[in-house]
Amino acid sequence: MSVSHSDGVSGETDAGANGVDSDAVGDSDATAADAVAAIERGEPVLVHDAADREGEVDLIYHAADVTAEAVARLRRDAGGLICTALSHEVCAAFDLPFLGDALDHPAVTDERLGYDERSSFSLTVNHRETYTGITDEDRSLTITALAEAAADPDEGDFAATFRAPGHVQLLRGAPDGLADREGHTELGLALAEAAGRPPAVVVCEMLDAETGGARTPADARRYAAAHGLVYVEGRDLLAALRR
Repeated sequence: MSVSHSDGVSGETDAGANGVDSDAVGDSDATAADAVAAIERGEPVLVHDAADREGEVDLIYHAADVTAEAVARLRRDAGGLICTALSHEVCAAFDLPFLGDALDHPAVTDERLGYDERSSFSLTVNHRETYTGITDEDRSLTITALAEAAADPDEGDFAATFRAPGHVQLLRGAPDGLADREGHTELGLALAEAAGRPPAVVVCEMLDAETGGARTPADARRYAAAHGLVYVEGRDLLAALRR
């Protein structure tokens, strides 16, 4: 998967065909190329999925770049559930189920969600070298180890490295990525693929500290501008990254 001129998005550092500098940050006109470049540099990006879907903005990191300081930012500045998304192929190699398929309980339902056909939730895990697993250092260790495992899923022993239940929520990517599902899980994994990085990303919803509701796209743009980060609309990523 690549971001090319045929997608209407330039991957050059100079202004491309759309007239937007691909080095621009904190800009409502940022492109898919800007977001891919940020992930390549190890920086987080803000992605709004769609008003008619979840209608939420997620803060997305490549999992390999999630330091303890990054976990703190996700907790404080995003405030939603900190999840690590892995591709379908990686999850299959690790034998990671969709949680709804693994649970036998009357609360588990196959009813359609308001925003999608099904949840992406899989297991929750801790790295076996963590203590409680919830501290910023512990979660950083678990998440970066997941990125390392995702880089070569046929090597190593998942169960020997991670234990469940834990404090890092895993998400399982759809089998055909954005062709199957247009959630933050798949958008983040598509960004990682376009950046040439292993299929492991961290996503966390941006919440409004005052209301507890989802941050508005306008507020998320202001946050991106204040912190020198890329904000991008899901529709622009879909146009550029979908196979």
